[in-house]
Amino acid sequence: MRNTSKAVPKQALVGQNVSPPAGATVKLSTTDLNNLMQALDIDVIALTEILVPHGHRVEFGTIDVPGIHYNLSGVGRISINGGPTIPLSPHLLIIVPPNTPFMIEVDGGSRPLKLISRDCWTRQDGILRVAVPNEQPEIVQICGFFNASFGQSVRLFGELREPVIEQFEPADRIDLKLREAMDELLQQEVGVGAMTASLLKQIVVSLVRRSLRSCQRWTERFSILADRQVTRAFADMVARPGAAHSVQSLAHSAGLSRSAFMARFSDIFGQSPMAILRDLRMRQAAIDLTTTTMSVDVVALNAGYESRSSFVRAFRKAYNRDPSDYRRIAKEGKAQKDI
Repeated sequence: MRNTSKAVPKQALVGQNVSPPAGATVKLSTTDLNNLMQALDIDVIALTEILVPHGHRVEFGTIDVPGIHYNLSGVGRISINGGPTIPLSPHLLIIVPPNTPFMIEVDGGSRPLKLISRDCWTRQDGILRVAVPNEQPEIVQICGFFNASFGQSVRLFGELREPVIEQFEPADRIDLKLREAMDELLQQEVGVGAMTASLLKQIVVSLVRRSLRSCQRWTERFSILADRQVTRAFADMVARPGAAHSVQSLAHSAGLSRSAFMARFSDIFGQSPMAILRDLRMRQAAIDLTTTTMSVDVVALNAGYESRSSFVRAFRKAYNRDPSDYRRIAKEGKAQKDI
C-alpha cells in the first residue's frame, strides 16, 4: 500500500558515497539539521512483519525504496545483497538500500535450513506477514518500506549503497512506534497515511540523532550531509522556499564564490540551485493549497512568485494540473475518505 496525498515532481536522487570537497567541513550545525528534519517528507510504501523459526530462512528480492528493518526479538543473521552475514539481536535497526535483496536466517542445529515459501506470505491492508504456520518464531522483525525526501525533490536514501546499522535500546521505543504504524494500517481510519508517515519520520529522526552521537556517523556518507557549506544553503532553501533566493545569495550563505557554489551544488544534486528551489516552492504551494483557504494569488506569493501566471505555469509543469484543480481534487479525495 502506498500512502500518497500529492503528485511527485521529478526527483533528484541524493545519497551517494561521495567524499566532501577539499575544505568542506563535515559536521552539520544544529540549525541546519533541524531545518532539514522539519521539512523531511516520509511516504510509507508498505510495512512487513517477518517471523522466522529455528531452522528456517526467508529471502526477499529487490524493491525500489529503502527499508527500515527493526529486530524486535530473537537472534539470527541477515545477509544483504549476498554480502557477509550481519548478526541480528534485539533492537538492532538496519536500513537496507533500495533495489537490494536480502536474506534472514536462523540456525536449526545440524539440519539444512528450510526456505519459507511464498505460501506463507499473507497480505492485509498494506501489511505483508511472513510466518510459518504452527511454528514458534525466533526472529520477530518489523520492516517499513518508505521514501524520505526533502520537499519531494531530493531523496535522502535514494542512492544509499551500503546498509545503515544502529543498535537501539528498549527505552528508545522504536518497536512501539512501528507497532503503532502497523495498527494504523490495519484499522484504516481517517488520516492513516499521515499517522504512519509521522511515526516513521520519528524513527528516521531518532536514527539521525543516534548517528550524530555514534562513532560511525553514517550521515557523512551522503553528499548533502557531508558538505556543510552546501548543506547550509540548501537548508535555508528548505526552511524558506518563498524567500527571494538567488544563486548569489545562496553562494553567500554557503560562504563560497558563485562559481564554486554552482559547481558543488550541481555535483551533489545533479540539478542547478534554481531548479531544486522551484521544486521546493511547488511543494510549499501544494501544502498551502491542500491545508489552507488562501487564494491562489496568496499561495503564489507565499511560494516566492510575484506573477500568478508564472506560478500557474510552474505548478502545472510540476503536478500536471492547475492549482485550482489540484485543490479541488484534494478536497474531493478527503471528502470521499470521510464518508
